[in-house]
Amino acid sequence: MLKVAWAPIYHHPLSENHRFPMAKYSLLPEQLIHDGTLEMGNFFAPGLLPVERVLRSHDPAYWDKLDQLTLDPKAQRKIGFPLSQELINRERTICQGTVDSVKFALENGCSLNIAGGTHHAFSDRGEGFCLLNDIIIGAHELIDYHNITKILVIDLDVHQGNGTASMARGDSRIFTFSMHGEKNYPYHKEQSDLDVPLPDYIGDTDYLRILDHHLSKLFEEVEPQFVFYQSGVDILRGDKLGRMDITLDGCKQRDKLVLERCFRNQVPIAINMGGGYSPEIKNIIEAHANTFRVASFYYA
Repeated sequence: MLKVAWAPIYHHPLSENHRFPMAKYSLLPEQLIHDGTLEMGNFFAPGLLPVERVLRSHDPAYWDKLDQLTLDPKAQRKIGFPLSQELINRERTICQGTVDSVKFALENGCSLNIAGGTHHAFSDRGEGFCLLNDIIIGAHELIDYHNITKILVIDLDVHQGNGTASMARGDSRIFTFSMHGEKNYPYHKEQSDLDVPLPDYIGDTDYLRILDHHLSKLFEEVEPQFVFYQSGVDILRGDKLGRMDITLDGCKQRDKLVLERCFRNQVPIAINMGGGYSPEIKNIIEAHANTFRVASFYYA
C-alpha cells in the first residue's frame, strides 16, 4: 500500500502572512481522497523527530538556538518565518514524516510526504522557509540503519537545493542532482554533484528532453539504491516565484520520467512536495495531486 505522511501541524497558521500557500497541506489530502487516488488508510501521522536525529545532521549550536527560541532576528528573516515552538514542532514532524517515508519506501517501493523537501536548510542555518533538512536527515537514516550507500537526490524544484548540496558535500554516499532556474533564488548557488541550470521561461519540450537525458545517465552511472525526489511544482507557468513555462501536463510528465525509472529499476523512492506558488491554489493542488496519481499508477 502507498503510504503518505500527513499531519494537521503541517498547516502552520502564521505562514499565511508570509507569501507561502500553506493551505495546500490541508486541501491536497482532501482532493486525493475525493478523486479516489488515496483512501484514509494510505495516510499516517508522523510524530516528532528525536533530537538525536536532528543532531546527527545539524550543528548543535544551531539546534540549541532553535530549541531555545534564541535565533537572532536576522537569521529568522533569512528563514522567512518568525520563530515559535509551533514552527519548530512542525519542522520536526515534517522531518519525521520523511524518515518514516524512507522506511515505507523500502518496504513498498514508494512513499510520499505531503510536506517536506526543505532543501534550503544548511547544517548550521536555515533559509527560504526551511529550518531542518529533511532530505539529508532521511539520507542519514538510510546510511545509519539500512546499509544504503548509493543515494540519489533528484531535486526538480525551480530553486536550487543549496542546503542539500552543502550538507552532502564530501559524502560519496549521497549524490545530489539539482535542475533549477539559473537566475532564480538562491542567487548564490552551492555546488551539487550535478547542477543543471535552466533559462527563464523554458517550455515542456526542452525541459523534458534535458531531464530525460540526465536521468538516463544518472541511473546508469550512480546506480542508486534509493532516490529522494523533490517534486516542487513552482516550475509551472505563471508561478509567482518560478519564471518557467511548464504546463500542468508537462509537470506530470516530469513526475512520470522520475517514477517510471525508479519503478523499472526497482529503486525505492521517497517523494517530498517542495514548493508551489501559483496565483490560483487550484493549480498548485492539481499539480501536486498529479504526483500522487502517477505514484499510485506504479505503486498502488
